[in-house]
Amino acid sequence: MAAPPSAQPPGSISDQDFARFQRLLYQLAGIYLAPSKKVLLVGRLTRRLKARGLSEFADYFRLVSSGEDPLERQTMVDLLTTNETYFFREPKHFDFLVNEILPARAPGTTFSVWSGACSSGEEPYSLAMILADKLGDSGWKIVGSDISTQVLERARRGHYQMERIDGIPPTYLRRFCLKGVREQEGSFLVNRELRAKVQFMQVNLIEPIPNIGPFDVIFLRNVMIYFDQETKRKVVANMLPRLKPGGYFIVGHSETLNGVTEQLHALRPTIYVKK
Repeated sequence: MAAPPSAQPPGSISDQDFARFQRLLYQLAGIYLAPSKKVLLVGRLTRRLKARGLSEFADYFRLVSSGEDPLERQTMVDLLTTNETYFFREPKHFDFLVNEILPARAPGTTFSVWSGACSSGEEPYSLAMILADKLGDSGWKIVGSDISTQVLERARRGHYQMERIDGIPPTYLRRFCLKGVREQEGSFLVNRELRAKVQFMQVNLIEPIPNIGPFDVIFLRNVMIYFDQETKRKVVANMLPRLKPGGYFIVGHSETLNGVTEQLHALRPTIYVKK
């Protein structure tokens, strides 16, 4: 017997159900999932339907939206918010840190940086390599945060495949990374001393920020593109109390804070200073 016209082919999702997930993700994380991401949603969540013995996306939506299973809802958020990153991404920002920010820092104080959407840890470890090189073993701290518990676990391990080394200066690679041997061949590990200097924590940027900081620099790169203007204002307003006056707020090269806040002054494209 033929399926009713309203039935969805296996492995597909109706426009109505996709819209429900769009609204839920926006509610939970402030992220707008574009219609072009429907294939991504289906690909990432299908295995969760199978794991929970469900056959329809509508059933899975009821599960994660009900609040009855917070762990499954977090898993959904993890799967839909995980983004690609790499070491020393957008190197001009790291050059600015080395050449402009660090030479002007106040002596005798702890220099602190917050990587606000750190994903699997490449950005905070890139920052840590620079600070260990320029400032030594003490006098600085780094916090890396993300909404995804899954990527934070990967970040804490500091274990990456060798193809991820692109962008790491050779001197830093030799000094701060351990090449895998035997069963770990083809991978490398950020050394224990550097891993111990970076604190990772879960933070949802659209909710009140925990009492962390204050920070000299906040990196929030390549995540604002997923927020609408209202959410950008909320996120920046939540984060700015954790930035010191005169501190730097750095966004990705495809992003801008124009019209988002009056508390930041544009020093140059993507680099802002708190008034």
